[in-house]
Amino acid sequence: MNAEQFIEKNVQAELKKLGFSLSIAQMASNMALDHYRKSSQASRKGGLFDDCLNVAKAWAIKYSGGKKK
Repeated sequence: MNAEQFIEKNVQAELKKLGFSLSIAQMASNMALDHYRKSSQASRKGGLFDDCLNVAKAWAIKYSGGKKK
C-alpha cells in the first residue's frame, strides 16, 4: 500500500466512523489526497496524515450541510 492508498482508505474509514455518508467520505478523501499532493511539508513532524484528515473533515462538514449524516 502506497501513501496515497493509505490516506484514502484511512480518511474514508475515519469519516464513516464519525457518521458521514459514504459519498461524502469518498469526496472528502479526494480532497485529502489533493492536499497531500500539494503539500511538501506537514504542519508538524509526522503530522501529514493528520493535516489531510483535517482538510477532509472540514470539507465533509461544509458539504454535508454542517451535519454528520
